[in-house]
Amino acid sequence: MSAQVTFRQADDRDLDLLVGMFDGVARWMVRGGIDQWKPGDKSAEHFRARIAAGEVWLASAGSRVVGAYELWWDDEQAWGPQPPVAGYVHRLMTDRESAPAGTGRALLTHAEGRIAAGGRTVARLDCVSRNPRLRTYYEAAGYTAVGEEPGKLAADGTRYGVVLLEKALA
Repeated sequence: MSAQVTFRQADDRDLDLLVGMFDGVARWMVRGGIDQWKPGDKSAEHFRARIAAGEVWLASAGSRVVGAYELWWDDEQAWGPQPPVAGYVHRLMTDRESAPAGTGRALLTHAEGRIAAGGRTVARLDCVSRNPRLRTYYEAAGYTAVGEEPGKLAADGTRYGVVLLEKALA
């Protein structure tokens, strides 16, 4: 079942909202014992740079923003140099308190549509190797693990492993 949400591209007026949503998801992860995002890891400057460099999308149910994602057109840090055949989904997040069921899948479907509209045939993403629940979620959405990057560089200079997943688009 797909959530009934509408989409719009984020702009600089949405910076506080994006930071708040990220921190909310990060707090939910910490409470659930998921070692991935930490509150405060992404600032307004991060989202300002992503908006300027590409696409950040917001999903709304009624008047409330309930999800967001970043779409990148390359990701050498995780995938290395690649021909321009893919779009890369990052920071897929939903408001854990107000997002209708299916919002995460609706975000993925929207991202896949944007990638295809950009003339690319593959959707790619990565997830932290130590988060098997997230990997299972993406595989259930049609993504296939195609490799691993054991030393992706974090903003704080540490390294961590990620599973690389992709989905061919029609």
